[in-house]
Amino acid sequence: MWSSVIAVAGTLLGGALTGFLQSRSERASRRAARAEQRAQSLRAALGELVAALGDHRRAMWHREVLRLDGAPAEAFEAARAVSRTTRSAVTAPLVAVSVIEPALAQAARAAAQAAFDLRQAADRTVLAARREAAIEATDALVDTAGRALA
Repeated sequence: MWSSVIAVAGTLLGGALTGFLQSRSERASRRAARAEQRAQSLRAALGELVAALGDHRRAMWHREVLRLDGAPAEAFEAARAVSRTTRSAVTAPLVAVSVIEPALAQAARAAAQAAFDLRQAADRTVLAARREAAIEATDALVDTAGRALA
């Protein structure tokens, strides 16, 4: 009789242990899948942000060159409209990067602000320096993101 009780208890404990190990394995798989999905979302948002920052930098460069050169008002206003559109395009990926990976929020905001700062440069030398600073800030964001994703 004792051997039957021990056999039943062993079977029950074996089943419980198997269920527990399966549950842990499934949770680990779900965690890994969520981490991979998060990394993919971050890579996509970073790509969109870097592209939007580049577009905005180019638009601001063109706009400010027109302003500094005293271009006709129509040309400047057209460039201004483009720069407003490109600035708006920065918002969504900037928010996405900041939410997905809060450790990148400061670098992302710094890169965006550097691109925004091309506005109202005193002359072409200042404009070129601000442009270079914006490129460096974007490069710093990419470097920081690379470390975060590693």
